Amino acid sequence: MIKITMEVKPEEIIESVKRMSTEEREAFLEDLLASTSPEYFKSIREARADYKARRVKTHEEVFGR
Repeated sequence: MIKITMEVKPEEIIESVKRMSTEEREAFLEDLLASTSPEYFKSIREARADYKARRVKTHEEVFGR
């Protein structure tokens, strides 16, 4: 296995994130949280399974109006 190491400055990461679309940024942040928090990753899997199984409610159903 080949290991590649790169030095990336925080400023470069910030600029890259700023150039992302809103959708890309949200996906990136979700992936970042998931990679550092097993509990968060588990909650995302459960939420996606609930959505796929149609075990969801609309905002109106939960909060009214």
